[in-house]
Amino acid sequence: MQELVLKVYRIFIRIAFNVTLVILIVALFIGLARTTLELGLTVTEETVRLGFKELVTNVLSLVVVLELIRAFIDFFEYDRIRVDILMDVLLAFLTREFMLKLFEGKMSGLDVFLWSLGIGGVVLARMLSQIHKLK
Repeated sequence: MQELVLKVYRIFIRIAFNVTLVILIVALFIGLARTTLELGLTVTEETVRLGFKELVTNVLSLVVVLELIRAFIDFFEYDRIRVDILMDVLLAFLTREFMLKLFEGKMSGLDVFLWSLGIGGVVLARMLSQIHKLK
């Protein structure tokens, strides 16, 4: 009975991951098309800064989606998600959020320091996971 439940569970997990991966890939193509189409806004927008901000937002979002796709593909290769891959996803997400807040211009010096400290902590954790993997 337990083997049957585990088999059903594994099948369900595979289906869930496959559906999620397909959704992420479709979102990646939509994001890529949208970013490409909005490239013209950087030149034609009344304020180039607004068009550039949209472009940076879209590109950074694409990087996060790419990292998520990489994490899902890694799951299919190794039947587990490695910590260093999760750290890459987190690092891409934190960098995206930091850059967006920086572009808004509403960050104080302390905010920049704390965000940098957080990103540095994730980089350190990723380096430690790589060192652990080498042993």
